[in-house]
Amino acid sequence: MRVVDTIPHERFKIQIFSYNGKYTVKIELGQFEQSYKIGELDVMGVADVKAMVTPEFLSGCLKRFVEMRTDWNASFTNKNTNITNS
Repeated sequence: MRVVDTIPHERFKIQIFSYNGKYTVKIELGQFEQSYKIGELDVMGVADVKAMVTPEFLSGCLKRFVEMRTDWNASFTNKNTNITNS
């Protein structure tokens, strides 16, 4: 997998990869990441992929990152509870 482009952003690290006939958009925030794949034949190139990464799309990503953190923190808390109850 190779990085074909990056999208500058103040909050996220956004990279576009190419591998095995697909583009992958990877969005990172802290310890969490989200990946979105699209076939290279479904777009006209990297510019089309970049155009799909809109402010509205990134707003949804941020909401999912918050949910991911909430779920992970709950799992961590449950892990500690399960250890003390064993």
